[in-house]
Amino acid sequence: MRSLLLGAIPALRAFAYSLTYDLDRSDDLVQDTLVRAWTKADSFQRGTNLTAWLFTILRNLFYSELRKRKREVEDGDGALAAKLTSLPEQEVRLELREFQEALDLLPFSQREALVLVGAQSFTYEEAAEICGVAVGTVKSRVSRARLRLTEILGTKAGDEIGADAMTRAALGSS
Repeated sequence: MRSLLLGAIPALRAFAYSLTYDLDRSDDLVQDTLVRAWTKADSFQRGTNLTAWLFTILRNLFYSELRKRKREVEDGDGALAAKLTSLPEQEVRLELREFQEALDLLPFSQREALVLVGAQSFTYEEAAEICGVAVGTVKSRVSRARLRLTEILGTKAGDEIGADAMTRAALGSS
């Protein structure tokens, strides 16, 4: 088997080069083909065409490599990988739980107004119509809800919710 495999190398190299147009890639493909053929030698049926069997292995390896490369992105200098940062989720989950608990402490009318205006992005006029109250009432409820949330959460008005300044600085965000 060894001598038959060695004898097929020139034909395999020519076929691999015709697929890749790259000497290094074609040599790697031939090497992978020979390794696969050696490890799967028991599946070769004696009396059949060994070269055709090897060409089939090489072709299948080539197309498998192509499929794998379609899912890969070239990032030689690491610029794309550097952009893939995420904040630690533990803090965000804790903050979200704290916020939900604080929101639950608000009177229903304030919570309703705040959710409509703050989370659902309705205008004050639309929120007033939904709640069946005057626009000024919705503005007042939202304002009182925001003030109460900052008191409960122990933040100052205008503080960002999310990662602290040190974490944002370490991750390179502002």
